[in-house]
Amino acid sequence: MPRFFRRIAEGVFDEDDVRRRADELAAFVTAATERNGLDARRVIAAGFSNGANIAAAVLLLHPGVLSAAILLRAMVPLEPDPLPKLAGTPVFLSSGRADPLVPVREAERLAALLERAGADVTLRFDDAGHTLGPAEVRAAHDWLAALPLSA
Repeated sequence: MPRFFRRIAEGVFDEDDVRRRADELAAFVTAATERNGLDARRVIAAGFSNGANIAAAVLLLHPGVLSAAILLRAMVPLEPDPLPKLAGTPVFLSSGRADPLVPVREAERLAALLERAGADVTLRFDDAGHTLGPAEVRAAHDWLAALPLSA
């Protein structure tokens, strides 16, 4: 299937390609924000599965490009050393307890990694697989609506 970056096997990513694609996406977001006169403090990524993985990679490799993120069914795309400084960056991370592609422990590992970097992580689990349901979408909506974004 088409993806934002190459993978070696199911759940195993080509880390060099992850870095390259995250660099490209961060450059695009930064240029689009500047070109269109947008407030960079209001740029929020929302992604499902591989879209959430590339958003997580941008958070981890380019702190400050995204002001917040909604990561649905995400896993750890890479572990940068040193960790970025994501102090107070809000992240909504949601996973399914029965997800065959993203085990609970992988979602917990991503949450812990982001928290170690200083992000303010909200971790949610649903009785679901690798799909989204209305309650989960509503929870992400409510989380987003409660963010204290600058006007």
